Amino acid sequence: MVGLDAIDKEILNEIQWSFPLVAEPYRELAQRFHMSDDDLKKRISRLKSTGIIRQLSAIFDTRRLGYKSSLVALSILPEKLDYVANQINRHPGVSHNYERNHEYNLWFTLATPPGSDLKTEVDKFHRLEGIQKVRLLPTIKLFKIGVRLEMSDDKKEIAPTEQKKSIKEIKFVPTEQDKEFVRQLQKDLQVVDRPFLEAAQKLGLTEEEVFEKLRYYEEIGVMRRFAAILRHRDAGFTANGMIVWRVPEQRIDEVGAMLGAFPQISHCYQRPSYQDWPYNVFSMVHCKTVEEAKSMAKKIQSQIQVDDYAILFSSREFKKTRVEYFVEHDFSVQETIPA
Repeated sequence: MVGLDAIDKEILNEIQWSFPLVAEPYRELAQRFHMSDDDLKKRISRLKSTGIIRQLSAIFDTRRLGYKSSLVALSILPEKLDYVANQINRHPGVSHNYERNHEYNLWFTLATPPGSDLKTEVDKFHRLEGIQKVRLLPTIKLFKIGVRLEMSDDKKEIAPTEQKKSIKEIKFVPTEQDKEFVRQLQKDLQVVDRPFLEAAQKLGLTEEEVFEKLRYYEEIGVMRRFAAILRHRDAGFTANGMIVWRVPEQRIDEVGAMLGAFPQISHCYQRPSYQDWPYNVFSMVHCKTVEEAKSMAKKIQSQIQVDDYAILFSSREFKKTRVEYFVEHDFSVQETIPA
């Protein structure tokens, strides 16, 4: 957060959710903020170079592209945690991997391409020494996904006030042209006058045809949005809490929809429960302190009326990246780790 002024924070708030899909997007943003094009580009370049902006690109929906994905929880002997985490990080489908403060001390997300088997990929990890238990936690129902870190000091009311975005239910099976489009538009956008021009030329399209396709993808849910992704910790959000809820079966849809409407919640899913893991609704909050996250959870709990919940904080980040879609690599566990 060092060196961020009020305008930087306003720009970050804006481009996390609304980036102009036009030939000269930085010029349009500069006009919104009443500054010169060069000043706007310098600010965004600096925010990238300092690590606050991780990527500026199309954010695609894993499932709509035909990928299978799951959250996976592992219980690992503490002395083997680093070894197992480093092996898991090698898998190209692993995008997020965290140590959390629980018996299940390693949590990662895994996505596998069309035609692959998710369980087969997870089973490859079983041979790693130190793993005691594995819990596969795929999404049963998605209520919300969309991280937006509030950079300004003005706190939003903790209440379910957001409207769910409507998506056209149209079947989508990606063609080879679609796959190449995704490959190009998932790349980090350059800070130049016409940043979409290179991708358009490689695809044999005009810039306007690229924007039309992106807007169509958004309408049908293939693209969630075109926006900036921030590095939470570099942006000052060091308390990332996974709030898990034990919700009565008949209330899951009601509670999930309500949780998804809280601006402070970035992700909300229904997932399977187990005898040793009774929680069936998962939600994520991103706060600057643990105390703030705990206070937020209590305020949310008082409104959704679910008493049985827990917060798991990430104590270490082993990996955080974006899955590269339609860029496939085989994976196998290494027998040994180099000293």
